Amino acid sequence: MDSKKRSSVEAEGSKERGLVHVWQAGSCSLAPERLPGWGGKTVLQAALGVKHGVLLTEDGEVYSFGTLPWRSEPAEICPSNPILENALVGQYVVTVASGSFHNGAVTESGVVYMWGENSAGQCAVANQQYVPEPNPVSISDSETSSLLAVRILQLACGEEHTLALSISREIWAWGTGCQLGLITTTFPVTKPQKVEHLAGRVVLQVACGAFHSLALVQCLPSQDLKPVPERCNQCSQLLITMTDKEDHVIISDSHCCPLGVTLSESQVENQASTAISPSTETLDNQGEVFENTLVENDVPVATDATRGDAISSQQDIMGTTEISSARNTPSYPDTQAVNEYVQTLSDRSVRENSENGEKPMPSQPLVEEAVPNLHSPPTTSTSALNSLVVSCASAVGVRVAATYEAGALSLKKVMNFYSTAPCEPGTQAGSGSIGPEGLKDSREEQVKQESMQGKKSSSLVDIREEESEGGSRRLSLPGLLSQVSPRLLRKAARVKTRTVVLTPTYSGEADALLPSLRTEVWTWGKGKEGQLGHGDVLPRLQPLCVKCLDGKEVIYLEAGGYHSLALTAKSQVYSWGSNTFGQLGHCDFPTTVPRLAKVNSENGVWSVAAGQDYSLFLVDTEDFQPGLYYSGRQDPTEVDNLPENHSGTKTPVLLSCSKLGYISRVTAGKDSYLALVDKNVMGYIASLHELATTERRFYSKLSGIKSHILRPLLSLDNLGTASTVQLLQEVASRFSKLCYLIGQHGASLSSFLHGIKEARSLVILKHASLFLDSYTEYCTSITNFLVMGGFQLLAKPAIDFLNKNQELLQDLSEVNDENTQLMEILNTLFFLPIRRLHNYAKVLLKLATCFEVTSPEYQKLQDSSSCYESLALHLGRKRKEAEYTLGFWKTFPGKMTDSLRKPERRLLCESSNRALSLQHAGRFSVNWFILFNDALVHAQFSTHHVFPLATLWAEPLSEEAGGVNGLKITTPEEQFTLISSTPQEKTKWLRAISQAVDQALRGTSDLPPYGSGSSIQRQEPPISRSAKYTFYKDPRLKDATYDGRWLSGKPHGRGVLKWPDGKMYSGMFRNGLEDGYGEYRIPNKALNKEDHYVGHWKEGKMCGQGVYSYASGEVFEGCFQDNMRHGHGLLRSGKLTSSSPSMFIGQWVMDKKAGYGVFDDITRGEKYMGMWQDDVCQGNGVVVTQFGLYYEGNFHLNKMMGNGVLLSEDDTIYEGEFSDDWTLNGKVGN
Repeated sequence: MDSKKRSSVEAEGSKERGLVHVWQAGSCSLAPERLPGWGGKTVLQAALGVKHGVLLTEDGEVYSFGTLPWRSEPAEICPSNPILENALVGQYVVTVASGSFHNGAVTESGVVYMWGENSAGQCAVANQQYVPEPNPVSISDSETSSLLAVRILQLACGEEHTLALSISREIWAWGTGCQLGLITTTFPVTKPQKVEHLAGRVVLQVACGAFHSLALVQCLPSQDLKPVPERCNQCSQLLITMTDKEDHVIISDSHCCPLGVTLSESQVENQASTAISPSTETLDNQGEVFENTLVENDVPVATDATRGDAISSQQDIMGTTEISSARNTPSYPDTQAVNEYVQTLSDRSVRENSENGEKPMPSQPLVEEAVPNLHSPPTTSTSALNSLVVSCASAVGVRVAATYEAGALSLKKVMNFYSTAPCEPGTQAGSGSIGPEGLKDSREEQVKQESMQGKKSSSLVDIREEESEGGSRRLSLPGLLSQVSPRLLRKAARVKTRTVVLTPTYSGEADALLPSLRTEVWTWGKGKEGQLGHGDVLPRLQPLCVKCLDGKEVIYLEAGGYHSLALTAKSQVYSWGSNTFGQLGHCDFPTTVPRLAKVNSENGVWSVAAGQDYSLFLVDTEDFQPGLYYSGRQDPTEVDNLPENHSGTKTPVLLSCSKLGYISRVTAGKDSYLALVDKNVMGYIASLHELATTERRFYSKLSGIKSHILRPLLSLDNLGTASTVQLLQEVASRFSKLCYLIGQHGASLSSFLHGIKEARSLVILKHASLFLDSYTEYCTSITNFLVMGGFQLLAKPAIDFLNKNQELLQDLSEVNDENTQLMEILNTLFFLPIRRLHNYAKVLLKLATCFEVTSPEYQKLQDSSSCYESLALHLGRKRKEAEYTLGFWKTFPGKMTDSLRKPERRLLCESSNRALSLQHAGRFSVNWFILFNDALVHAQFSTHHVFPLATLWAEPLSEEAGGVNGLKITTPEEQFTLISSTPQEKTKWLRAISQAVDQALRGTSDLPPYGSGSSIQRQEPPISRSAKYTFYKDPRLKDATYDGRWLSGKPHGRGVLKWPDGKMYSGMFRNGLEDGYGEYRIPNKALNKEDHYVGHWKEGKMCGQGVYSYASGEVFEGCFQDNMRHGHGLLRSGKLTSSSPSMFIGQWVMDKKAGYGVFDDITRGEKYMGMWQDDVCQGNGVVVTQFGLYYEGNFHLNKMMGNGVLLSEDDTIYEGEFSDDWTLNGKVGN
């Protein structure tokens, strides 16, 4: 009964999740089997080795099955049922990994447990053949704190090594071999060590093949790109060289530091030839930059460099053909064809040179000298290397050759050091081998030839393609020569007139929540099958970036025995390495560089797995149920009738597994592979797959639009005015940002399907604002472009491009009607993303129906669904508004259009039908009222006036006022009445104006609120509001700008008023005037200072208590009235250190001293206490001086007059009359 009451889908469907089905590799016709002896627990993850596997259940338990020779109990070595790893009970395990014969697990707390074979130290235990039970591995970083354990996120296991990815995104390695990426020659490594070469970079994922390693690394943000140093840190050679050669320039970034490469006996000459192979990796642009500069097609062929390469290729072939022809084992593809092809290339390049009047190089002696060295020890092989360097000198110029000669000398030093290291190809045969030994040797030689062939075929790739693939990466690939014309160099150096970066910059929140698409692939380890992807068969001691995968948006890596797979966000798979059985999913040549696997032309791949000699691809289908494709080894019984097929698939084969259910994950081992399957209970799983599949397809479509439509449009000339180009760039930028988000989300949904599949953890539920904001921003930019007539302006310059690509346009926009105008199709194409919101809403609603109505999941899904739907409808309305506005501008008089037309301005309604007129207007006047979303425009003949809505008040006139259908419009400087023809018109206009004003004040563009119900529209905007306004009419305020509170058309409340001449008032207003407490500043240009008043105001004037600081330095503190000093106050003039300091405290009338006051003249040492009038001493007063004189009497105009008393310092008293010249008339007393 309990299960019926539970609300979540897991209640009913938990037993139908994570079902384990096993296939035998090599047989495409056999049906899968259920794993024998396995109960009903839901399996989240499985990992397979050569003869065993491990399962991780949803409750964090680990089970092992198959052949387990490391177990201590004999009965457990080949158990019939999967057995629980008891050592991990109680530790909640979150991920597991299997190597050929060992296993690893990571717990919730980031602790690593290892068990299985340990002969090479791959379980991080010293001197122990087997580790029978899961054993915790201690990983600590001595750089930070050796006591704190490093927490681990993910594990990957090879045949003899293990890699761990820490929570700080660094790689730790242990085991044996150069595939560890560690700077050491002491093996095995049993204490985990950090791979220093990638320290400081953000590693997203690691993968291990038998003897090679892969890492998915996040690109450096553009601002973190460091300038490339001139010389190599290790060997001090120049990293980039440039050589003038007659009419062209050779630029070489071909430095290959010998410390990054280990050489075996037979590869010295190969290394030398690799170092000078030509390529067109010439101009690297950061990100995907689209500009109006196209590169010419007439790039000169690199004949000089090719000649040297052809000779070394010929030398290599002559040394290898006799080895491969001595065996009857057929190669794949045909070696003989390769030999002939390379031979013809070699002959042709030599012939071309001789035609150019240059003497061809004598190739035969060079070959004779090099062949004996093919199997000699590395210490004696320098002659071949030096002879190659010398032979290059005439081909590529003395300066470049000198650089390579230095490289050869450095290589000699390093060879002795690494010749004893136990990581040479061919030393590890054992269980990881593919078939008989002869096949391996033949394959090694054949891969070398493929490598050379790849150099030849890829040397003349279109530079434009290479240019667009530039990205941030380290210059650690082996040498490549580039050759371009000086004209191309000049063009590349020229400042671009119009450039827009369509790869969005680091977006913070989205990148933190979703997988990054700006990634690089780094590989290291053994490369004799080409599994490192660098175009050669050399091993690498340290991680190197696979340059040709830059910009390909790789999101997941998988490593097989001797091949590698990279899955991209565009649902494509790149594969490279051993292709003996067709495991790469293609027959392209060479296999030493990544090539696209040809799995299914119509549907994309969303998950991959790589086995020992085969690959698996999970593909999206029309009904959203994943299809499983197999590519690789076939059992001989099935191909007896096809002797020419080397027991492998020519193309990936679709396995019949539709009846099993929905495959969520595939895992591959040596002889078997395994799928985890979910049953579609109540349509829940199907809905999740529908969401993921449609999102991935949507991303592919958006990517197609970006590369095939947006890029060419931006590169067109004569796109119109600068503003139009800017708007198109804005559209392109927002489109790119949205496209990138969708790509991230598609990748995130793929990994979501690998996990527990809880609806509440879906990103479009948890972080809906990311999507809603991106869609809204894009819609805003495209509607702005539409309103400004962008599509019409594009018509002329883009017509040729659109005509040529009409089918592509119709296909991308899903418009089937052939009569549709091209610009309409383009319009539809740009608005295509908005439709996706309806799909989100639909799928979320489907998911909601799988839950009980009372459950929180149902409520959350239901709310999110309505949220996406309401945004879709809202953006649909925005599009209609934009189209309505565009139609209006087409009919509007031209001169006014130019001044009124703005990208963000939308038409709401207009009075061209005479429905609205101005009261008391003249008989012949024409009054046209146009309501936009930000202003009401009053147009008259050739003039117009714009009233911003934020400072516009509209109210209906009462019927008593005359019975007319009137609307009273109030603005800060105007007031007028509009008369409508009918009451309905009056209501319509009043409602439209009120809503527009309300929307302008809120500034939200009436967006539906996230996560809540529909917004309640206010019918009337507030009378009191905050707004900004510049006066144009009022004499006192002309050109002044006010920003603050308003009430019915007048500043009222707190605000700031600024005049163009620098005057500024900040404080309280009342009915349009300064009233209350405020601060006022007036600049004084003569003194280059300002007057400053802080105090009270009344009706626009200083009134009440205040402090006025004058520019001259005087300060008045006291009472004001009508902008004048009036009442009691204190005036300080100057300071004690200035020339004339003084102070007055007393009464003021109308800005002048009047009444009783005290004046202290500090300079003269006198103090006057008495009466004042009109700023002068007038009436009774007392003067005291610093010399001891005391005077009391009458003053007139600042002078003593009439009777008075004078008291001197020696107590002498004078009484009598004083005249204005201080003459004494009277008696003197003691």
